[in-house]
Amino acid sequence: MKKAIIGKKLGMTQIFDEKGRVIPVTIIEAIPNVVAQVKTIETDGYNAIQLAYGEVKESKVNKPVKGHFAKAGITPKKHLREFRVDSVEEYKVGDEIKADTFTAGDKIDVQGTSKGKGFQGVIKRHGQSRGPMGHGSMYHRRPGSMGPTSTPGRVFKGKKLPGHMGVDTITIQNLDVVKVDMDKNVILVKGSVPGVKGAILKIRTSVKA
Repeated sequence: MKKAIIGKKLGMTQIFDEKGRVIPVTIIEAIPNVVAQVKTIETDGYNAIQLAYGEVKESKVNKPVKGHFAKAGITPKKHLREFRVDSVEEYKVGDEIKADTFTAGDKIDVQGTSKGKGFQGVIKRHGQSRGPMGHGSMYHRRPGSMGPTSTPGRVFKGKKLPGHMGVDTITIQNLDVVKVDMDKNVILVKGSVPGVKGAILKIRTSVKA
């Protein structure tokens, strides 16, 4: 069965296993999610559930979104995310999904938005190599050849150039759930996950597990 939940990245720390080995972990806050909508093949063409996460003032929610939550019979939430599922039989609008939907040892995929790096050159953005740094060199950190000066006389589409870097949707697959703490509503995941502290994450059963 595919499991899913919305969480918030709190940061990283380290814990020790029973053999005394250090395990770097990311702490993900997973307060109870509410099922806001159930989509089926008959009504929408595919099976999915829409989860709602985080408290928000009603005055901060626009009229269409307010109506969406009113139809579901739940109070407005700050974040909505959709997850594809094989079957929607076990889900009903208004159900709560808590952190204990996952257990230690589960394999998960975590999706989030990467950190913004601003405008960057080709060395940082694409991992290209620099030229000689001697005083006689006329080429240091530039993008390289822009193509011939004759035919076709233009830069080809796809040329790796400087530009905006980061703020991309990133999915890291096959991460291990190390521990689930229901008292604090947190999931400890081995390794790092995308995003800054406070980033909203989509957590679901790994597709390659």
